[in-house]
Amino acid sequence: QVQLVESGGGLVQAGDSLRLSCAASGGTFSTYTMGWFRQAPGKERESVAQITWNGAYTYYVDSVKGRFTISRDNAKNTVTLQMNSLKPEDTAVYYCVARKRAGFSSTPNGYDYWGQGTQVTVSS
Repeated sequence: QVQLVESGGGLVQAGDSLRLSCAASGGTFSTYTMGWFRQAPGKERESVAQITWNGAYTYYVDSVKGRFTISRDNAKNTVTLQMNSLKPEDTAVYYCVARKRAGFSSTPNGYDYWGQGTQVTVSS
Protein backbone atom coordinates (compact mmCIF):
# COMPACT_ATOMS: atom_id res chain seq x y z
CA GLN A 1 0.00 0.00 0.00
CA VAL A 2 1.30 3.41 -0.96
CA GLN A 3 1.50 6.00 1.80
CA LEU A 4 1.95 9.70 1.14
CA VAL A 5 2.91 12.10 3.92
CA GLU A 6 2.90 15.84 3.34
CA SER A 7 4.80 18.46 5.27
CA GLY A 8 5.63 22.13 5.00
CA GLY A 9 2.27 23.85 5.31
CA GLY A 10 1.70 26.83 7.54
CA LEU A 11 0.56 30.40 7.93
CA VAL A 12 2.29 33.03 5.81
CA GLN A 13 1.64 36.52 4.52
CA ALA A 14 0.78 37.43 0.95
CA GLY A 15 3.91 37.51 -1.17
CA ASP A 16 5.76 34.95 0.93
CA SER A 17 6.95 31.52 -0.14
CA LEU A 18 6.33 28.00 1.13
CA ARG A 19 7.75 24.66 0.13
CA LEU A 20 5.55 21.59 0.47
CA SER A 21 7.13 18.16 0.55
CA CYS A 22 5.61 14.73 0.14
CA ALA A 23 7.36 11.53 1.18
CA ALA A 24 6.12 8.32 -0.41
CA SER A 25 6.51 4.78 0.85
CA GLY A 26 5.37 1.48 -0.57
CA GLY A 27 4.59 0.85 -4.20
CA THR A 28 6.86 1.89 -7.05
CA PHE A 29 7.17 5.65 -6.71
CA SER A 30 9.40 6.11 -9.73
CA THR A 31 6.66 4.84 -12.04
CA TYR A 32 3.83 7.04 -10.74
CA THR A 33 2.54 10.33 -11.99
CA MET A 34 2.57 12.60 -8.93
CA GLY A 35 0.68 15.75 -8.19
CA TRP A 36 -0.81 18.21 -5.76
CA PHE A 37 -4.49 18.99 -5.34
CA ARG A 38 -5.98 21.61 -3.07
CA GLN A 39 -9.34 22.25 -1.52
CA ALA A 40 -10.45 25.58 -0.15
CA PRO A 41 -13.45 25.91 2.20
CA GLY A 42 -16.69 25.55 0.29
CA LYS A 43 -14.94 24.69 -2.95
CA GLU A 44 -14.24 21.51 -4.87
CA ARG A 45 -10.82 19.94 -4.96
CA GLU A 46 -8.73 21.18 -7.85
CA SER A 47 -5.55 19.97 -9.44
CA VAL A 48 -2.74 22.44 -8.81
CA ALA A 49 0.30 20.75 -10.37
CA GLN A 50 1.28 17.36 -11.77
CA ILE A 51 4.53 15.76 -12.90
CA THR A 52 5.23 12.67 -14.98
CA TRP A 53 7.17 9.69 -13.64
CA ASN A 54 10.48 10.97 -15.01
CA GLY A 55 9.88 14.66 -14.43
CA ALA A 56 9.91 15.39 -18.15
CA TYR A 57 6.45 16.94 -18.25
CA THR A 58 4.54 19.10 -15.84
CA TYR A 59 1.07 20.58 -15.60
CA TYR A 60 -0.06 23.68 -13.69
CA VAL A 61 -3.48 25.18 -13.22
CA ASP A 62 -3.55 28.63 -14.76
CA SER A 63 -3.88 30.42 -11.44
CA VAL A 64 -0.46 29.21 -10.23
CA LYS A 65 1.57 29.29 -13.44
CA GLY A 66 4.79 31.24 -12.96
CA ARG A 67 4.49 31.07 -9.16
CA PHE A 68 4.50 27.35 -8.29
CA THR A 69 7.02 24.69 -9.30
CA ILE A 70 6.60 20.95 -8.90
CA SER A 71 9.60 18.64 -8.83
CA ARG A 72 10.43 15.11 -7.80
CA ASP A 73 13.38 13.03 -6.65
CA ASN A 74 12.88 9.39 -7.52
CA ALA A 75 15.96 8.35 -5.56
CA LYS A 76 14.42 9.77 -2.39
CA ASN A 77 10.75 9.02 -3.19
CA THR A 78 9.80 12.64 -2.70
CA VAL A 79 7.84 15.27 -4.58
CA THR A 80 7.89 18.95 -3.72
CA LEU A 81 5.81 22.00 -4.52
CA GLN A 82 7.64 25.30 -4.32
CA MET A 83 5.10 28.08 -3.91
CA ASN A 84 6.21 31.66 -4.42
CA SER A 85 4.35 34.95 -4.41
CA LEU A 86 1.55 33.40 -2.41
CA LYS A 87 -1.88 35.01 -2.49
CA PRO A 88 -4.81 34.77 -0.05
CA GLU A 89 -6.70 32.78 -2.69
CA ASP A 90 -4.05 30.05 -2.40
CA THR A 91 -5.37 29.29 1.08
CA ALA A 92 -6.46 25.65 1.12
CA VAL A 93 -5.64 22.16 2.30
CA TYR A 94 -3.02 20.78 -0.08
CA TYR A 95 -2.96 17.06 -0.85
CA CYS A 96 -0.14 15.01 -2.35
CA VAL A 97 -1.48 12.47 -4.85
CA ALA A 98 -0.15 9.53 -6.86
CA ARG A 99 -1.47 8.00 -10.07
CA LYS A 100 -0.46 4.54 -11.30
CA ARG A 101 -1.47 5.19 -14.89
CA ALA A 102 0.55 7.32 -17.27
CA GLY A 103 -0.59 10.81 -18.13
CA PHE A 104 -2.31 13.53 -16.19
CA SER A 105 -5.80 13.76 -14.78
CA SER A 106 -7.58 16.92 -13.72
CA THR A 107 -10.14 15.09 -11.64
CA PRO A 108 -9.65 13.66 -8.15
CA ASN A 109 -10.92 10.26 -9.32
CA GLY A 110 -7.93 10.03 -11.63
CA TYR A 111 -5.55 9.63 -8.71
CA ASP A 112 -5.17 6.38 -6.78
CA TYR A 113 -3.45 7.48 -3.58
CA TRP A 114 -3.86 10.54 -1.39
CA GLY A 115 -1.99 12.00 1.54
CA GLN A 116 -3.77 13.34 4.60
CA GLY A 117 -3.33 16.95 3.53
CA THR A 118 -1.49 19.96 4.91
CA GLN A 119 -3.01 23.37 5.58
CA VAL A 120 -1.70 26.43 3.80
CA THR A 121 -3.06 29.77 4.97
CA VAL A 122 -2.09 33.03 3.31
CA SER A 123 -3.05 36.22 5.08
CA SER A 124 -3.51 39.52 3.27
